[in-house]
Amino acid sequence: MPLTDVAIRNAKPKEKPYKMSDMLGLFLLISPSGSKLWRMKYRFKGAEKKLSLGDYPRVSLRDARKQRDVARDLLAEGKDPSFEKQREKLRGEALAENTFTSIAQEYCNKRRRDGDRAWAPATATRCEYLLSLLDHSIGRMPIHEIEPIDALAAIRKIEKRGKLESARRTLQLASLGRELINGAVEV
Repeated sequence: MPLTDVAIRNAKPKEKPYKMSDMLGLFLLISPSGSKLWRMKYRFKGAEKKLSLGDYPRVSLRDARKQRDVARDLLAEGKDPSFEKQREKLRGEALAENTFTSIAQEYCNKRRRDGDRAWAPATATRCEYLLSLLDHSIGRMPIHEIEPIDALAAIRKIEKRGKLESARRTLQLASLGRELINGAVEV
């Protein structure tokens, strides 16, 4: 019999963890501490596995069922939902690590040692300085989240300090870096 929100709310902890089953592998695990955790039991390539879907009430019954349905769709495609969840987490972490500052630093380092087309030491130092002007505004932002308006606002802050040439060159450098990231220009 499918779970109801009222039954979930009224579930009390016991001495040992116990399960309240819903449908199609979805269940709620109630621990002795009183926490209520959504889990999904499934089989992938003959092995029994469990997928964590979150805790109640943060994840409602409706949301848990939606996540279960997504996981079942992945199973139908021949994919392991647990592995796909881990992959998505790693993808998110990698994207979050790619901040403007880290990409700008990497770009400058590559240009310093770019063989025949390497920047002169003075040029490299100047470019690193110009890109560092953006650190306070967009430096910690993941590169995929930076919109043109964010870069423009950062450049305008430089202009307000009266550094018009620095603002122009910083915009030029930041734009080139963006094109490199998007694959439009080859280093």
